[in-house]
Amino acid sequence: MKTLTIKLVAAVVPCLLTVGGCATLTPQLDSTFGDAVNMAKARQALDKDAPIKNANRDVVGLDGIAAKEAVDRYHRSFRIPDPPANVFSIGVSSGKNTNDSSNQ
Repeated sequence: MKTLTIKLVAAVVPCLLTVGGCATLTPQLDSTFGDAVNMAKARQALDKDAPIKNANRDVVGLDGIAAKEAVDRYHRSFRIPDPPANVFSIGVSSGKNTNDSSNQ
């Protein structure tokens, strides 16, 4: 009888642990998952009617050519990254010691 009880417990406990691992522990958090991102995106637009209201106004800032060059330079920076800096030249000066008392 004792052996049957031990076998039954040994079979039931792993099954309960397995089923318990599949249960969600945060139903309140899961129901609102992503709301913070959606609110942040909605708050980024101060005036959703701005394109309609400002359709006949002049643009103040860069002219078209300068803006295109800036955007193109930005895109090129991802295709052709800057070369790595030479770490051996950082902090290297002319070699003259300014704290040397014999130079005075």
